[in-house]
Amino acid sequence: MPRLSLPDFLRHPADVPILDVRAPVEYAQGHIPGAVSFPLFSDEERARIGTTYKQQSQDKAVLLGLDFFGPKMSQFVKQARKLAPHQRVRLHCWRGGMRSGAVQWLLELAGFDVQLLDHGYKDYRRWALAEFDRPRPLWVLGGLTGSGKTDVLHALPPHQQPVIDLEGLAAHKGSAFGSIGQPEQPTQEQFENELALLLTATPADAPIWLEDESRTIGRISVPGGLFEQMRTAPLVVLEIPRGVRVRKLADEYGREDPAALAGSILRIRKRLGGLATKDALAAIGESDMEKMVSLVLDYYDKTYSHGLDGRPFVTVASDTCDPLVNAELVLRAAQAAFPAPIR
Repeated sequence: MPRLSLPDFLRHPADVPILDVRAPVEYAQGHIPGAVSFPLFSDEERARIGTTYKQQSQDKAVLLGLDFFGPKMSQFVKQARKLAPHQRVRLHCWRGGMRSGAVQWLLELAGFDVQLLDHGYKDYRRWALAEFDRPRPLWVLGGLTGSGKTDVLHALPPHQQPVIDLEGLAAHKGSAFGSIGQPEQPTQEQFENELALLLTATPADAPIWLEDESRTIGRISVPGGLFEQMRTAPLVVLEIPRGVRVRKLADEYGREDPAALAGSILRIRKRLGGLATKDALAAIGESDMEKMVSLVLDYYDKTYSHGLDGRPFVTVASDTCDPLVNAELVLRAAQAAFPAPIR
């Protein structure tokens, strides 16, 4: 069977779909970005085959797999033709073994051009994890809560600055309020898969802008190798007046569910203190978002400022949260303070 290395497999054009023939539970845990779930066996079938292999023999497990596979062959071909009208597909399982080999045989019999990933998804995971330890030039954008750092990041690409939005990938804004209005977070494995592909898509000598984050974003952890590089990378801290930040956050959270806001307050009540928690909950009930935000910022400002201890950084003062204005200010200050990494 002809097999492709991972770089060659990923290099194929997007109109050649990637079919992931592992079971649905495996795909849900993590998959190559853009891959389509095309399971050879259901979760239950896979479990039964595994039990047969362990308790009886490999031969009986193979025969059971064929019993499951046979009745579905026609449907597999029909489904593949809908996914790939030009009848060209990329294919993988966990290790590039019998599951992908069986589907490759079937699709080639039906006239498909099938490219098989050597060593399967396991090789993609090995590669993805290694990407986080590879040294690369980074720029980190910091600032107190409500400074509009994410908005500034999104305003940098028009200035030919590569950007990766870690909070966007993690579907979380990083604080106790970070899940409000966000979709379900991905698994840790899928977050890593997506992040590795974005990192490798950036030229090796091009500095990447990232937002200053703690090690965890909701329940997602920033991979250790990348996090350590972020902690030592040039740091540009955006300084926005407290009143401007309060109004920005009050406007954003004023559109959200009051019950969700109250739940977030209760999650940090030990850190806020009893009186501040009571006052913040009362402010939500009175729809006084500015008061609620101001109480919470007392905690978050202190926490973030403490996190800057021992880290060299340059500050950028602005009296607005306009991301277009602040993106230019950030780049100008970075060029003056750390000229080398700016292209």
